Amino acid sequence: MNDNDPSHDGERGPARAVAVQPEPAERKAAEPKSAALRQTQPNGALPRSLAGPLIARLAQPEVRQTLLKSGFVAALLVVGGLLVWLLTSLLAGATMQAANRPGAAAAVPSPGPPAASPRPSLPLASVSPLDFRVGDCLKDFDPEASKSTVVACTSDHSAQLVAVTHYADGDGYPGRDAMKTRAREMCQTAPLTAKSNAYNLNYRLAYPSTASWAKGDRRVDCYVTASGNILKASLLP
Repeated sequence: MNDNDPSHDGERGPARAVAVQPEPAERKAAEPKSAALRQTQPNGALPRSLAGPLIARLAQPEVRQTLLKSGFVAALLVVGGLLVWLLTSLLAGATMQAANRPGAAAAVPSPGPPAASPRPSLPLASVSPLDFRVGDCLKDFDPEASKSTVVACTSDHSAQLVAVTHYADGDGYPGRDAMKTRAREMCQTAPLTAKSNAYNLNYRLAYPSTASWAKGDRRVDCYVTASGNILKASLLP
């Protein structure tokens, strides 16, 4: 698609091993009963008369430690559960308050490309370019003319207004090149349908001249045009 630029006014992201040491000979002689006692027990085990009470005493601290650990874990689970319940309750309450607050507005989706603006009755003759609406189809379109005829897009026409943007009222005159660049970018992002592939189309850019800017004109337009009234459908969604 080609672009041209006429204007309204003609100017847009390892476990340790424990070694068993042999008893010294003197100690064996001095303590025969003790040595014999040890030798009668397999693997150096204590006699049953001593082993039972000793094992029972040794086991008591382990039982206490196990109970203490179990109690500590249970307490942690209880505290953790309470914290989760508390946080859930607080969040639910805050959500309900926000939803019930007077004046709370629902999220507004971001606007998409401007849709075509149908007119109540067509055709309309002698319409000023400043009064054109996005989607208007124009018969016998002359970019230099001060007036044009808006027709139904199902009838023969030669142009369609596909995008419009405006400068702010307080902006200074940006210059012809800046406005042309803005208009061209707008044309390139216009949401044309697949029907546009059936035609040999050109872009037409329209933007204010210094004179029309001084009169309050802040409008930049993008048209698609064909050579003659050969378009028979809207090229916008």
